Amino acid sequence: MRHSVAGYILGRTKGARIALRRNLIKQLFIHERIKTTQAKAAAIRGDAERLITLARNSANGTDAQKMNARRLAAEKLGDNQLIKRLFDEIAPRFANRPGGYTRVMKLGPRQGDSAEMVILELVEE
Repeated sequence: MRHSVAGYILGRTKGARIALRRNLIKQLFIHERIKTTQAKAAAIRGDAERLITLARNSANGTDAQKMNARRLAAEKLGDNQLIKRLFDEIAPRFANRPGGYTRVMKLGPRQGDSAEMVILELVEE
């Protein structure tokens, strides 16, 4: 039994789950809007918001703090071009927003397996 065990398993092994989360977050930051299942959106929403907060808060830090924040983000995403986009384009848009950088809009069930589909997108100011 999984009593009091946090997180989403998503029917995958640990490695596949990490890769899925990383790819979904990358696609969210690249396209700023993705269509996925409700469970997957719930699984990545917190991580994506934490990365945006990390990038947003590092703007006021010292050079060492900025470098450390970029390294922490690179550990999660692993893509230097995307890190540059996150810190230089996405985070400054949310400089005055205290949180809630993403929005989930329900689309209804998917035809093949009736999985609840949603659009996860970055909020526009």
